[in-house]
Amino acid sequence: MTTTSDHPPSDSHASGRSDPETSGNADGIRKPEGATNLADTDYIIGQDNIETEAFGLRFDLHGKVFTISALVVLAFVFVMLSLQDHVEPLLNGVRNYLTGNLTWFFLLAGNVFLLLCIGLALSPLGRIRLGGPDARPDHGYLGWFSMLFAAGMGIGLVFYGVSEPMTHFAASLEGSAAAPLAGAPGDEQGAISLALASTIFHWTMHAWAAYSVVALALALFAYNKGLPLTIRSIFYPLIGDRIWGWPGHVVDILAVFSTLFGLATSLGYGASQATAGLHYLFGTPDNSLSMVLLVMTITGIALFSVLAGLDKGIQRLSMLNMGLALILLVFMISVGPTLTILTDYFRNLGAYVEHLPALSMPFGREDESFSQGWTAFYWAWWFSWTPFVGMFLARVSRGRTVREFLFSVLLVPTLVTALWMTAFGETAIYQQLITGFQGVQEAALEIKLFVMLDQLPLATLTSVVGIVLVIVFFVTSSDSGSLVIDSITAGGKVDAPTSQRVFWCLIEGAIAIALLLGGGLGGLQAAAISTGLPFTVVLLIACYAVVKGLMSEPRPASKRG
Repeated sequence: MTTTSDHPPSDSHASGRSDPETSGNADGIRKPEGATNLADTDYIIGQDNIETEAFGLRFDLHGKVFTISALVVLAFVFVMLSLQDHVEPLLNGVRNYLTGNLTWFFLLAGNVFLLLCIGLALSPLGRIRLGGPDARPDHGYLGWFSMLFAAGMGIGLVFYGVSEPMTHFAASLEGSAAAPLAGAPGDEQGAISLALASTIFHWTMHAWAAYSVVALALALFAYNKGLPLTIRSIFYPLIGDRIWGWPGHVVDILAVFSTLFGLATSLGYGASQATAGLHYLFGTPDNSLSMVLLVMTITGIALFSVLAGLDKGIQRLSMLNMGLALILLVFMISVGPTLTILTDYFRNLGAYVEHLPALSMPFGREDESFSQGWTAFYWAWWFSWTPFVGMFLARVSRGRTVREFLFSVLLVPTLVTALWMTAFGETAIYQQLITGFQGVQEAALEIKLFVMLDQLPLATLTSVVGIVLVIVFFVTSSDSGSLVIDSITAGGKVDAPTSQRVFWCLIEGAIAIALLLGGGLGGLQAAAISTGLPFTVVLLIACYAVVKGLMSEPRPASKRG
């Protein structure tokens, strides 16, 4: 179902592409550069779209995908806001059922994604270049790393940077039921290593492997095969032109829901932490109204970034994120237990590698409280983020080889995240061990970071930087998510009217507000797990599709095998 071409086809209708050098580029996706195996389809990107104008705004959207997604999401928001008293027990019940019964499935799927990525990177398929053998990267390494890191982790690093290592340390030292791998009772150094290894496990290679599966598949089928940059294209090797019908519609609608609720979880965490931080620092109200107002304000800021576009908006904000995060990280290493942080960084990476097989084991776990309460939630959250992060990574990774892409995306965030968690987590832990300060351990989850910073120099300034970092991560996540959802609901077009991205940006804020009011942090977790489950199945199928797609591509300096 593919045709090999040494040059881009002249007929844009046959390839689903138009010439990027012309002003009439209909889809915004450039042709492959060099010999690629184009998909043999007559589908034209956007051919099923509805193009119209209303109220002075232009719309170009896929009728079925956009309409069903928008109506269901709006109905969800209405129900959540109308039945707040009844929703929280329901959401908590859903979360507890899924984590209690399907933890093994999430862990097993995560292992599949990681092993696949490592295998592809080491295989001859790793030499294939996304966009064709003559393509070159659209972004330099600094801008590329900044965008992928801000999109892939964002608010969570600030929210959990102190709270998760501290929580695992306390549980491990006590040997409680919530401890990872039964803990290290009475062994302070053992408890620290286990706590940091568990935290690094949750935030590094497994998460990025899931993102990479979607990103690699989307980039391959869009840039090398000439298909739309939308989730349904991943399934072309399996069902061919049927992806343009209802099977494809269902996949794209699932991707929209998964992206919206995964993002809403992150935005809700960010709003709760920023509100709690402002209350801790300046005594502002810490209640639902404050969180709603904050979400509305930051969503409004995100709209300006949406209007600015990818290069001027998201890339600049992502680099601002990285700059602020670097300043805060360097400060923490400088004023915290510097020597301990630098030496334990490598020790913690070693502990992560040592405990990785046990932490990722899907069956026969004795630490069910930990694997169900922490790992299953994280894996479902990451999987629900895969359409969003995967498509965004695909958008900014054209021109990279498969090997360069996979090793960069797996290793760079892992090394940086491990340093972040070590610096923030161990500073809080050693405040307790050396000075006897119990404030961080006793503080609520949302303010552990600020309580820890309060014991260090320039406390108010660094706390404000932390809040600003949360807000900017909030903006970039909302902006990037709007870009991705708009592409899905516009039939794979990447240059659809800006008004559509504005709509989805507003919807993301509305969902975050609805979940915060209806179920609190438990409601956010339930939403992420519920949408992550069906998309995990999509991801597992995508693993086969991406291998099949890569094997059909010409491989430089390699025999087809």
